[in-house]
Amino acid sequence: MSELIQILPVLTVLVAALALMFMSMYESKFSTKTYIATSSVILVAALIMSFIPFGESFSIKPYDSVFNGVLIFDTFSNFFNVLLILGTLLTLLIGEHYFQHRTYFKGEFFSILLFALFGMMLLANANELITAYIALEIASFAVYIMVGYNSEDSRRVEAIFKYLVLGSFIGAFYLLGVVLVYGAAQTTNLTDLAAFISANQNGDLSLVYIGLTLILFTFLFKISAFPFQSWVLDVYRGAPMIITAFMASTFKIAIFSFFLRAILQGVEPMIDFWDGVLYVIIIFTLVFGTWLAITQKIIKRMLAASSIVHTGYLLLAFIALGQNIDAAYATVFYLIAYLLSALGSFGIISHIISDTKVRVTYDDFKGLAKERPFLAAMMTIFLFSLAGIPSTIGFIGKFYVFTEAINAGYAALAILAIIATFVSVYYYFRLIAMMYFYPTKEECLTNDFNDKRVSTYAIAFLAILTVLGGIGSAIVFFIPVLNIDSLIELTQLSIQSLFIK
Repeated sequence: MSELIQILPVLTVLVAALALMFMSMYESKFSTKTYIATSSVILVAALIMSFIPFGESFSIKPYDSVFNGVLIFDTFSNFFNVLLILGTLLTLLIGEHYFQHRTYFKGEFFSILLFALFGMMLLANANELITAYIALEIASFAVYIMVGYNSEDSRRVEAIFKYLVLGSFIGAFYLLGVVLVYGAAQTTNLTDLAAFISANQNGDLSLVYIGLTLILFTFLFKISAFPFQSWVLDVYRGAPMIITAFMASTFKIAIFSFFLRAILQGVEPMIDFWDGVLYVIIIFTLVFGTWLAITQKIIKRMLAASSIVHTGYLLLAFIALGQNIDAAYATVFYLIAYLLSALGSFGIISHIISDTKVRVTYDDFKGLAKERPFLAAMMTIFLFSLAGIPSTIGFIGKFYVFTEAINAGYAALAILAIIATFVSVYYYFRLIAMMYFYPTKEECLTNDFNDKRVSTYAIAFLAILTVLGGIGSAIVFFIPVLNIDSLIELTQLSIQSLFIK
């Protein structure tokens, strides 16, 4: 029974995705609101199931005779499953008004969204390279479709083709890497691969090094690190706003879930091999991402460029893994902080442009605080968090990452990251200044705003979590789940489950 409980959330999402697909065959009988409500209820049910073992330390390989050890369910995967389900649920709720006011969102779109979630959850539970590839492609192809879902918009078509071609090309590198790893180790199972590497430390591991490096290329592409970031601005700009939010936050967390497992559980002894390469990549990711963010005039592209900078922060914690296991805790915590901040900031823009299409550039946001003070205040919270301003979860996340990087001996990289953080204040606060200190553009004036809807409350929920994540220990110490120390303990427990034998 315990094995069934572990796989229930993944099965629930898969069955729901199939059910919604069949529902979409009868388009005239169901409204978009019905699909949103059905998907949300199912995700809440899956979230409740994931909370049953939440906070417990465990590691099992359910139905081993069927799955042959390719899937592993532990505290680590359960922690990420909760984040992935919550991120998808919030994406649906924030986009509720956006979806309903665009007729091209049909029933099958919500089925595709759940298939993407299924692939991401499978990726978090993957204990084998081929299984991880299949899970990654399930999620990726679902995202490709969602990016270009409105085929009548030329920007969507351009974005999907660019993302599809580049994504398929980099996927070939992954498969070639798997072939080389299997040729050397005769296995693609992470547990067996770790045993092979440990047993052959003094032998010839050239093929394994090369194979895992090719797989690393896929990881760097998916998280938009330099020099694989060229697709980000155009794809993020061309995708529907709410899908951009989903890609920038939830999808990125799924990518890190597997590669963090692979490094810590499988190939940690080899991480020093990539030290020099990652060092250079982090420098260029931070510098190039910062330059791109500064030069953007469209808010959506600015946030997309800034996501490259945040990838640099995450890689800074990633490179420290070889020297300090605490860097893994910092990585997971920062992923949580970025999930809340990115989903909130992208979500607010989608919430606003649900009513009007003119909220695009910095100038279009002039005077927003006078029109919609509540939304402007929440946007300010998210931008504060992205910039790492104290009293937000983004500050705690950055502090944690920079501290662990310095402790691991990467002080120079940490200083560069801190400089990038100071520079980010310019392009984030520039938007805040537009909202509060400039008069509203005449063409942006609207008198029929209605913020009494589901998306408003979902965004408010994210804003509250963003603040509580920064000062939660000081004001809500009596509620353990909102206590920063408790959140850090949960991240530590999830990482430690990777080492349960």
